[in-house]
Amino acid sequence: MSFRLRAAIVAAFALSAAAAVSASEMSIAGESIASVTSLPKTEPAATQPAVVFAAPRETAQPLESDHAAGSSSTSDSDFSATSLAALVDAQGAPEELDGDMQCLAGAVYFESKGESLEGQLAVARVIINRAKSGRFADSLCGVIYQPSQFSFVRRGSMPPIRTESRSWRQAVAIAQIAMNDSWDSRAEGALFFHARRVSPGWGKTKLASIDNHIFYR
Repeated sequence: MSFRLRAAIVAAFALSAAAAVSASEMSIAGESIASVTSLPKTEPAATQPAVVFAAPRETAQPLESDHAAGSSSTSDSDFSATSLAALVDAQGAPEELDGDMQCLAGAVYFESKGESLEGQLAVARVIINRAKSGRFADSLCGVIYQPSQFSFVRRGSMPPIRTESRSWRQAVAIAQIAMNDSWDSRAEGALFFHARRVSPGWGKTKLASIDNHIFYR
């Protein structure tokens, strides 16, 4: 066999082997692509924020764009509140208030009566935060009656409350909402506040200005 004939045969075998490898590689890539593109597509489930009275600790406040700025005794059915005002209206007035709830509602009444519901809620949250902080008294009444903390407290007591007034009913509702953590406050985490007319120069972290008060942590 001549040299040229042998070279031609070797070249033919080489081309045949290369073609087989290329075909194998294309087949593997094709299977990989098919396995990816054939995966089912899933869409995230849409969620609707709601305040659920049946389980207050599991409620969710609507996003800020959904409203203007979470123990409920209204009913056993679910209720969705689109605003703090709607949540206040939905609160049932309890027949009796225990000591701490009476103190909290009284503080809301005297400290922020006539202000917005958001301002009243922020005041209530400060008192609750203090009771939980370990830096103040460990009860709501203890926090409120601590000397030199709230100007409406005189000689260890509050002035008389007009319990038939709309302001008192609102204060009780706000106290319930704050205790159940049913609605977030712009001043979440605040431990201190003062009226806008004073400048104590505390050097604390400012959280929010709401109505007549400025809140800090």
